[in-house]
Amino acid sequence: MDEPLNYYRITEQIATSGQPSREQLTDIARRGYEAVVNLAMHDSDNAIPDEGGIVAARGMLYVHIPVPFEKPTAQHLKIFCGIMSVLRGKKVWVHCAVNARVSAFMFHYLTQFRGVPEEEATSPVLREWLPVMDEAWRSFMALEKDDLGV
Repeated sequence: MDEPLNYYRITEQIATSGQPSREQLTDIARRGYEAVVNLAMHDSDNAIPDEGGIVAARGMLYVHIPVPFEKPTAQHLKIFCGIMSVLRGKKVWVHCAVNARVSAFMFHYLTQFRGVPEEEATSPVLREWLPVMDEAWRSFMALEKDDLGV
């Protein structure tokens, strides 16, 4: 089966991508993933309205943290990092619409909460996106752990 848009396995336990199809969600479960974290909005392109039910029916945990692409916040990041910390040690698939949001969120989680060097925490999508990010995402990328109140 083809991988979802912009698939990238960022660690041994964490894969990231754009929106998986229904069939790809089934494949994700077959590959041993234990949880799916979705950062896309419910009305994003290619969103699957019953994604949570599909994921749960395949024995995986489903967490939806809707992050408006135009306005990511420190609160969104705090929730995400908390969820990822709880899921540490589990095999987790994290997605949004195209893997842009996810790449930025994963960068913060990996560098600030797991001590991963920036180069290793920078996905190919993030590497391409950084030079052309708008101000909202530049501000988001400048957030530090202290900004999250944790």
